[in-house]
Amino acid sequence: MGIARIAARRFPLKKFPPLTRPSTSSSTASPSSPPIEKILIANRGEIACRVIRSARNLGIKTVAVYSEVDKNALHVEQADEAVYIGPASARSSYLNASAILNAARRTKAHAIHPGYGFLSENAEFAEHCKTEGLIFIGPPASAILDMGDKSASKRIMSEAGVPVVPGYHGYEQDLDFLKEEADRIGYPILVKPARGGGGKGMRIVLGPDGFVESLLGARREAAASFGNETVLLEKYISRPRHIEVQVFGDTHGNVVHLYERDCSIQRRHQKIIEESPAPNLTEELRCHLGQAAVSAAKAVGYYNAGTVEFIMDTLSGQFFFLEMNTRLQVEHPVTEMVIGQDLVEWQIRVANGETLPLNQSQISQSGHAFEARIYAENVPKGFLPAAGLLNHYCPPLTSTKELRLELKKGIQ
Repeated sequence: MGIARIAARRFPLKKFPPLTRPSTSSSTASPSSPPIEKILIANRGEIACRVIRSARNLGIKTVAVYSEVDKNALHVEQADEAVYIGPASARSSYLNASAILNAARRTKAHAIHPGYGFLSENAEFAEHCKTEGLIFIGPPASAILDMGDKSASKRIMSEAGVPVVPGYHGYEQDLDFLKEEADRIGYPILVKPARGGGGKGMRIVLGPDGFVESLLGARREAAASFGNETVLLEKYISRPRHIEVQVFGDTHGNVVHLYERDCSIQRRHQKIIEESPAPNLTEELRCHLGQAAVSAAKAVGYYNAGTVEFIMDTLSGQFFFLEMNTRLQVEHPVTEMVIGQDLVEWQIRVANGETLPLNQSQISQSGHAFEARIYAENVPKGFLPAAGLLNHYCPPLTSTKELRLELKKGIQ
């Protein structure tokens, strides 16, 4: 399985001045400390290479970390330094916060970029970085905590005036109580874990007869996948669109949106196609989505890169807050391609204590971009993942850099 990105047009990224330390207070890093000069990337693969590229453009040195199986990986080759952090198991390497912090100390890194996945949305790790005097290139730990709990996030958004899906988002988990709440909401409903993501544990319940069985199944899967069996109930929207908005904030109180991506085409609750701009949106609705996303970010004191996800009822035209991803997403290049900005550079600048490079009025969309998830599966075996070597790679010919495939011949 891989990711292909296609841009209908590719615009040059705007260049900004080198990093400097602002003289004002209220920055991620201490105003008295020097600009970030070395970043350790607590990740692997494509995102590690992506961070290395932006850091190099800013004149910043990079440190890669790698497990036993990744010692010959591309990100290890591209970084200025590389540190071995453990055996193949992610739990023993890329999820080993102590090993990563030790690597940062040994290499005298000033900051840690978590990438996506692994420790990127781990509030405890973000706090450990702060304790160690390291800059965490991401949002505050408090925002990660608030948005990591779906029940809490829905309450926060509701209080901030951001529309949320009608449902029950509390902590009372008594079966009879939840059944009464389901009757109040009205079927069909969606039972979903309060924590986690990726569609795990979600159950569509069409009527009262199937509620108890679906609830118990959702709890079991939530406990097994996320270590927490708490669930929430929401009205099931039968004709939805899934639209997410890229937001960015700095430590000086500024928050902007970088427009939307449509990710409605999904399989097993995983996004297959990401598209920007989202098709068939009126400018008025696009504006409302952006404003709601900014309000969501401000409600939790957010800074750095984040994505606010909404579900839209195509029958009524209403949209509702789903969740907030408190990290840079896999899909961020789709946004980069249509606004002509390097979001990883923005992340580094914000972490360095700078204000956002652009204000809302200076950000515009131009062109159209897609990202596609490519599956490698064994069809006779029920579409199970089929891992193996990529033996042949022949990208389509283009006259410009319109196609970007994150694939390489010989990779597994």
